[in-house]
Amino acid sequence: WATEIEAEAFKDCKELESVVIPQWVRKIGSYAFWGCRNLESVVLPEWLEEIGEEAFSNCSSLHSIVLPQWVKKIGGRAFEYCRSLKSICIPPSVTEIGYGAFSGCYSLTSISIPPFVKKIEENAFSGCSSLTSIIIPPSVTKIEDRAFSGCRSLTDITIPESVTEIRDEVFYGCSSLTSISIPESVTKIGRWAF
Repeated sequence: WATEIEAEAFKDCKELESVVIPQWVRKIGSYAFWGCRNLESVVLPEWLEEIGEEAFSNCSSLHSIVLPQWVKKIGGRAFEYCRSLKSICIPPSVTEIGYGAFSGCYSLTSISIPPFVKKIEENAFSGCSSLTSIIIPPSVTKIEDRAFSGCRSLTDITIPESVTEIRDEVFYGCSSLTSISIPESVTKIGRWAF
């Protein structure tokens, strides 16, 4: 039994509407479902550990997905431009959310970052214009460039005391932001951070 869906396995399968991935699969390769624009429903296997780079990027009809409790890594741009994605539950097992992982997910309204993530990567949630709330756990020490840029509906944010660095343009273009709490632990705030 194959434990991995190889890179580009279903890339550009534009008529694909639903997928049930077998239970023995542990990894979904890069670009595996890239550009499957009619894909609405995906059932992921219980023992899945890794979602590769751009695995579901440009799946513009995907409206919800449940990540299994053993997933450790969400690759760069894994769900980029999933424009219909309204909700996603990221399990506590996740320790790495790649750059641009949810960039351009216009319909995403809320997100809770798992308790063992140490760094929010570049562009992780940039352009999530419907995002109204985000919970940053006390494990995070660094928020990278443009992590939340263009989140126009975000109204308030509390940065935990574990954070020491807020990089360039992190909250740039967050035009609805009315309240922000920055702890004394922060030693560097980048240019155009707000």
